[in-house]
Amino acid sequence: MSVKKSFGTEPVEESLEYLVYKLLKERRYTLTTAESATGGMIASTLVNVPGISEFFTEGYVTYSDAAKVKMIHVNPKTIEKYGVVSSETACDMAKSAARTAGCDAALSVTGVAGPDGGTKDCPVGLMYIGCYLKGKTVTERYVFEKNSRRERREAATEAALRLLITMLKEENPARLAGHCSMQWQSHFPPENKEDSLCGS
Repeated sequence: MSVKKSFGTEPVEESLEYLVYKLLKERRYTLTTAESATGGMIASTLVNVPGISEFFTEGYVTYSDAAKVKMIHVNPKTIEKYGVVSSETACDMAKSAARTAGCDAALSVTGVAGPDGGTKDCPVGLMYIGCYLKGKTVTERYVFEKNSRRERREAATEAALRLLITMLKEENPARLAGHCSMQWQSHFPPENKEDSLCGS
């Protein structure tokens, strides 16, 4: 996973995980993850970077509903009311993981990786990604129209890292702290995307 970054006229390939590391290091922020559909892929990608252990303290694979409640203390009423694959649950996962780990930032993913388990309202490839940063939590909704389960998980992992990078670059601690909002963006194909800013 890489992003092109330009220094003068020279384009430089830099991995997303290394860019996350640099941004965390600049701010001295710590990070945790709470993953369901990606099954630890975000954490596995982050640890490609030497030195990340200074900032990436721990990660949770909360695959079942019970694990989300037991390991990171997601409110069971959130899952009961909105469903496990929802913006609200992704938001709760990110905030709860950050609180449980005592971290400045947290990434969460919940979704349907497929190939089975999809419905009309919750299709295969539907993923909600949450990102908590210093009191602000944003969620994104994607439908990844990929060919395989692994490709959908990889796409969600990349989207999660990009969301964290965006939030770190745009950080303004005084703005919207503790709240979550929604903006709509769509991409056809390969995915539909919706952004939302979560309430506390």
